[in-house]
Amino acid sequence: MSDAQIPINLNLPQGCAVVIGASGGVGRALLAGVKTSGIDGQAIGLSRHSSPAIDLTSEATIEACAQHVATQGAPLRLLVIATGILHDEAMKPERSLRDLSPEQLARAFAINTIGPALVLKHFAPLLAREGRSVIAALSAKVGSIGDNELGGWYGYRASKAALNQIIRTTSIELKRSRRDAICVALHPGTVDTPLSAPFSKAGLNTRPPNVAARELLSVIARLTPQDTGSFQDYKGQKLPW
Repeated sequence: MSDAQIPINLNLPQGCAVVIGASGGVGRALLAGVKTSGIDGQAIGLSRHSSPAIDLTSEATIEACAQHVATQGAPLRLLVIATGILHDEAMKPERSLRDLSPEQLARAFAINTIGPALVLKHFAPLLAREGRSVIAALSAKVGSIGDNELGGWYGYRASKAALNQIIRTTSIELKRSRRDAICVALHPGTVDTPLSAPFSKAGLNTRPPNVAARELLSVIARLTPQDTGSFQDYKGQKLPW
C-alpha cells in the first residue's frame, strides 16, 4: 500500500461525519477519505442528489437534512462544507465593474455565503458538547482581502470573504458551549474539477480531487482548538484575511 492509500486518522472520538456537497469532485473524494479514516460512526454524504437531498438555496432542505443526521444516534464530530459556485451556464466571473449584475452577485452570495451560514445554523447544534469536533468549510484564497493583488472576480471574492467572516464568527460562538470544537475555513488549492477547469493555467499546481481531499483531511487531522477561527490552505499554512 502506497502512502497515498494509507487511511488518514482524523483523531475524532465516537460520532458521525457529514460531508455537504458530496456529489462534487472534491466533496466526493472527501467523503471517500472520511469513510476510510476509521471514524467510529457513520459517514454521511449530502448533496442535491442524496436522499434526503440538500439545496443550499432552500433552508427547508437544510433543516430536514440536519434532522435526518440528528436521528442517526451519534453526535456530530465532523462537518465538511464542500460547496461553492464560481461559474455555470448563466454566470461567469466578473473581470471588471462593468460586468457586475445584481442577479449574479445575489447568486454567488446565496450559494457561497448564505447557504453555508444556514448549514451552520442547523448543523452546529448537533456537534458533540465534549471532546474534539471539527467544522471545515471550503473557502478560497481569492477570498482573502489581504492577498488580493489582481482584482476581478468580484462576486466570488466577496462571497468567499463573507464566508470566512461567517466561519470566524461561528468559531467564537462555539467556544462558549463546545470548548474543544474547531471551526475553520480551508483553501483547497486548484483542483482538477469543472469549477476550476476553464481557469487553470500552465504551471499551476493543479491536483486531482483525491489528492486534494487527502491533503485537506491531513490538515483536519492536525487541527487543535488553538486553530479554531483560522483560514488555512491545503498545506496547513495560515492565510491572511
